[in-house]
Amino acid sequence: MSTKYINAHIYGHPQAQEILVKDGKFQAFGKDLQEADEVVDLKGRFVIPPYVDSHLHLDYYFTGQDPKVKNESGTLFEAIDLWNNYKKGTSYEEMKARMKQSIKDVVSYGTQYIRAQTDCTDPNLTGIKAAIAIREELKDLVTIQVVAFPQNGMYSYCEAGKTGRDLVEEALQLGADCVGGIPHNEWCREDGEASIKEIVRLAIKYNKLIDVHCDETDDDQARFLELLNAQALKQGYGRLTTASHTCSFGSANDSYAFRMMGLFKQSGINFVACPTENLFLQGRQDTYPKRRGLTRVKEFVDNQINVAFGQDSIVDLWYPAGSGNMMNILDNGIHASQLMRESDFDHNLDLITYNGAKLMGLEAEYGLEPGKPANFIVLDADSAFDAQRRRVECLASIRQGRFLFQKAWPSYQIELKLD
Repeated sequence: MSTKYINAHIYGHPQAQEILVKDGKFQAFGKDLQEADEVVDLKGRFVIPPYVDSHLHLDYYFTGQDPKVKNESGTLFEAIDLWNNYKKGTSYEEMKARMKQSIKDVVSYGTQYIRAQTDCTDPNLTGIKAAIAIREELKDLVTIQVVAFPQNGMYSYCEAGKTGRDLVEEALQLGADCVGGIPHNEWCREDGEASIKEIVRLAIKYNKLIDVHCDETDDDQARFLELLNAQALKQGYGRLTTASHTCSFGSANDSYAFRMMGLFKQSGINFVACPTENLFLQGRQDTYPKRRGLTRVKEFVDNQINVAFGQDSIVDLWYPAGSGNMMNILDNGIHASQLMRESDFDHNLDLITYNGAKLMGLEAEYGLEPGKPANFIVLDADSAFDAQRRRVECLASIRQGRFLFQKAWPSYQIELKLD
């Protein structure tokens, strides 16, 4: 079965107007391509690879609507404390149902790839087991990587005779894809440093990727990112390592940041920023000027250091809003990071597409190239600039050549005469 998509503007293929798909894979991009069994007219819309949400907590989805728990301070650390008690009353079935609804929501906006940060500081590993099951059940709909994330710390957490570190390893043995961590939430600097070293050791032992919640604090003295990068650099593991949030690095002095940029380029480490969540959570102890809470996204881009954006949370104890619409995340991110130079608009979409696929290690299967799976989305725009300027809707999502959804093409009738 072959399908030809015509009258398209295609990201990364400025001269092409058509896409030929056969047996679920891209065959060609160009003009006047060979005939196909089916022809789909895209009516001048813009085609890009599917959205990649590089950092999303499926297990926390909509917990913020539960009247029994309210984050009164709006801080990261109160949310962690509230969640620690809340999760103990969640069954496997409830966890799966919550995750499935979250995935349904984000897929409806054009996301096909998710790195799911999943709390494993639970002796029963309820969230991990649910996420792994859903990863397999929904693999034809969405690609999910499961992070074994010790929300309450690798060494600060211990229940039923198991530390957070023990549970991270159990989660990896069950099939989690990435080793997570949260060194700034350990009880002391030494435990945070020990957790970084253990994260890297476990990743190498089990041949896993690394994704650490690292320095998600306004404290400009936090230095766990420096240690994570050094460990990854020593082990040649930088391209398999992601540092998420790194808010503190946005508050660090410029001399220190300059030196670290050079070391990041040496290691090849990846970064994820979560614009909406950290704009909301950080700066809580500031009066004015109030910090934005973001890492140095613009400087990473300018130094060719791989950085992607993530939604992080959807209506949970950390963040009271969110929908999973990555165009909204991009819009907030490029404003807060000041990535709005003329040249930026040509590449900003990479922050929610190619850059996320790179840190997930999916470059061999992801992207608009012949021979790769025919996974793409159609935006209600005619260019990358138009898509960002108008924060446009995703009109269709195609996976392996089949529509996951297709919305009615919008049409307008203007009654007001503008003389």
